[in-house]
Amino acid sequence: MSDDLTAGLRALAESGQAPPPVPGAEIRRRAGVRRHRRRTAAAIAGASAAAALGVVALLGFTGADTPPSRTSPASMPTSAPSAQAGPAATVDLSRRTLTIGRRQLPVSAGTVRAQTPTGRMTVTALANLKTVPGKDVGLKGAYRAKVRWVVELRGVDGTTTYLGGLVYNAKAPGHYDVTSGWIGLDLVNAKWLHGHLRVGDVVEIEAGGSSPDPLRGATEFRGAPAAPTPTGTVSFLGGTGTP
Repeated sequence: MSDDLTAGLRALAESGQAPPPVPGAEIRRRAGVRRHRRRTAAAIAGASAAAALGVVALLGFTGADTPPSRTSPASMPTSAPSAQAGPAATVDLSRRTLTIGRRQLPVSAGTVRAQTPTGRMTVTALANLKTVPGKDVGLKGAYRAKVRWVVELRGVDGTTTYLGGLVYNAKAPGHYDVTSGWIGLDLVNAKWLHGHLRVGDVVEIEAGGSSPDPLRGATEFRGAPAAPTPTGTVSFLGGTGTP
């Protein structure tokens, strides 16, 4: 190939080469900027991933991703039970008194042979007039007697007794014991007490010495018939005895 042809081809090739759009120094600067951006982006991504892991760990530890638990009313601890209310009335067998409020009423209780039950008892019923076994008022045999202003009592163990009007021995309340275990008052006090106690009230009966005297016989009942029939009902409603 001739030298002229070779020179022409070289000149043509050189004329077809496009000059670089920017100088080499600018290309190197731009390349450095791109590397810096990539490093910055990588650092930011790493920090974001670490923060996300921290949040997940925190949520897992505190349980913040679940609603806060609430103790149901049934499982909530209850307050200490309040102290039991004091008795509405207190019977002191040793002093033969019944105290209700500021008032003291004389009583007569059971003898040594038939002692009055003690402890906390609850009023279960009230009766203006109640028929009880004759032995409760000192009658022998199959008699029944009517008692005024009766307050029936029951203990936690099922023991029962009652308060009522004691008319067959007016001197007994406050002085000596004559009943078969129940608590007797004179008619005036029995009626007053009957009007001041309610079903559900508590009566505290405190232990005390009972009279050694035996239960009085039917001959001491004021107004009792001289020769009662073997069976029947005897009424002691304020001094009147009727078979």
